[in-house]
Amino acid sequence: MDTAEQHAASTIDPKIAIRAGKGDNLAFTQLYDQSSTILFSLALRILGSRDEAADILQDVYVDIWKRAVRYDVGRGTPIAWLIILTRSRAIDRLRASDPQLRRQTLPTDGTEPIAPPGQFECQADQALRTVISKTLNNLPKAHRQTIELAYYDGLLPAEIATRLDQPLDAVITHLKLGMSQLHESLHTYWEQDLSA
Repeated sequence: MDTAEQHAASTIDPKIAIRAGKGDNLAFTQLYDQSSTILFSLALRILGSRDEAADILQDVYVDIWKRAVRYDVGRGTPIAWLIILTRSRAIDRLRASDPQLRRQTLPTDGTEPIAPPGQFECQADQALRTVISKTLNNLPKAHRQTIELAYYDGLLPAEIATRLDQPLDAVITHLKLGMSQLHESLHTYWEQDLSA
């Protein structure tokens, strides 16, 4: 396994994303291989259904292949772009679905559903997921809860404040502090991973 595969989604070369959007078969395959695990996991976490998550993932990659969406280097990393596409589509689908069906297949113990190892993940993806899960689990409950509501449910800070019956300033503070801790953990992980 080469270095690019070990770092998986976190090190997708922007040139691959650009070439994939221009119809380059090899680049498209590389983009898919390096990003599908994290995108599937995200869609699964939001939608709670493997079938729905797979549909969202297919829609995202079909749009990339058909050039309906294009990667712009000036708007962030390729994985950030793909995550935003996937998250937006998953939240749109979630909002359009029956509220009774929301998250019916998610575990109720607060753990994140994961794909069977090896089926959708390489070792680097599993390690990254472990770092993120541990960091989220170690956050104060208020920080973790606001991040999950913002990221997975697509709620705005004002909507989170209403749902949690908290002042808006408190919600914004929880989001900022939680995201700062998550960013710090990921930065530390990537520095250690690169020096290994």
